[in-house]
Amino acid sequence: MAELSRVRTWAAALIDLHLDRSWTFGFDNAKTRAGLCNYTHKRISVSKYLAAKYEDDEIHQVLLHEVAHAMAGTRAGHGPRWKAIASDLGYEGKRLHDGAIADEFAPWVGTCPAGHVHYRYRRPTRPLACGRCSKKFTAAHTIGWLKR
Repeated sequence: MAELSRVRTWAAALIDLHLDRSWTFGFDNAKTRAGLCNYTHKRISVSKYLAAKYEDDEIHQVLLHEVAHAMAGTRAGHGPRWKAIASDLGYEGKRLHDGAIADEFAPWVGTCPAGHVHYRYRRPTRPLACGRCSKKFTAAHTIGWLKR
């Protein structure tokens, strides 16, 4: 598991190496996304919950992903410009992170009739069906929710 002090050091080094001094780094409270590049505040952040769960290499890849966003600019998205910059930085991951989430903090846990478990951080306001069981909404696959 990555130590938060090391993550902060790596982020500072990457920012110093590839961006100007107006960019900063911090940890955030996200539970389902690993990192964020905020162009408005010129800030790169990483989830403190997920940083504590992931190995050093995974967090380093998250940092490279977000620095590539900062370098590519707001309109680049995950397009060719971002891909080229990310590749040059040494990023080896995918467009979106598909690793573990901080599901232990989700106050709502749902189960479909087939037993698939789902997590929500906000109270579900309408009936939801399991996406693994059916691509369309069907009442037969409705998820039952319980508050922890």
